[in-house]
Amino acid sequence: MPDIVISEFMDTEAIDRAARDYEVYYDPNLVDRPEELKDLLADSQALIVRNRTRVTGELLLAAPRLKVVGRLGVGLDNIDLKACQERGIEVCPATGANDDSVAEWVIVCVMMLFRGAFSFRKQMLDGQWPRSQAMGRETAGKSLGLVGFGRIARQTAKRALAVGMKVAGYDPFVPAGEPCWNGVKKIDELRDLLAQSDAVSLHVPLDDATRHLINPRAIEWMKKGAILVNAARGGVLDENAMVAALRSGRLAGAALDVYETEPLTAAAAAVFSDLRNLILTPHIGGVTIESNQRVSQVTMDNVRRFLEGSR
Repeated sequence: MPDIVISEFMDTEAIDRAARDYEVYYDPNLVDRPEELKDLLADSQALIVRNRTRVTGELLLAAPRLKVVGRLGVGLDNIDLKACQERGIEVCPATGANDDSVAEWVIVCVMMLFRGAFSFRKQMLDGQWPRSQAMGRETAGKSLGLVGFGRIARQTAKRALAVGMKVAGYDPFVPAGEPCWNGVKKIDELRDLLAQSDAVSLHVPLDDATRHLINPRAIEWMKKGAILVNAARGGVLDENAMVAALRSGRLAGAALDVYETEPLTAAAAAVFSDLRNLILTPHIGGVTIESNQRVSQVTMDNVRRFLEGSR
């Protein structure tokens, strides 16, 4: 039986290095075969997952020798942390390894949505010349509001400042005196941040306090014509409220990398079908060739360090 089970995609170099010392079972599609995953965990010491594998109390019951869960990323809402703690199972996220990739994704989307012209591809291919309709807005001088001011939000702020944006953040858990606020205005109330921002980017974990944090009321607080970007977790945003705001013109555009239903099914995606001012990507904001290598190596190092220390 394997020592380490990997249920989602991972850089193979990190796997090959670990395989010199441990029996490793790797199948990026194992997440879709939960019963087989349970069988493989019967005698395994480590499990490595991304965001789709649900590490529940039921799954842990099938893994009596499990010592550590490595998370290829930073979000932990798919892992039952309480159940892991009760079992003494270490949970190791790849903190910091994909910050740059997510921050770049956010800024690219913000700039594309302000400019607007990138959504006229079909008209161009049809032989139209929609020059006046495609006139957009400059990014420089616009205000970016960051909901949550952790590591990824700080990297996003750095890039936004570099292209001439004004940046503010809302995060009641980061004290005003912290050096990370240098160059960024700290706003104490979410409503005030939303009201003054030309673009809003979400950077909070998903929990009971943040579920549908951006709801119809919050969208009403936003500037008319603002844009909204979510690369955090799907449940933080009420998608139906966002769609209604895009259709009414309350929001000028939006970009989603995460969804309330993941993977996004055709049925769940139908609500977005005819929205030209909406960018959709498949939870790839934090996944580039470079970040996948970093995340994979950090995760495998974390898992190996824990296994070797527990020997």
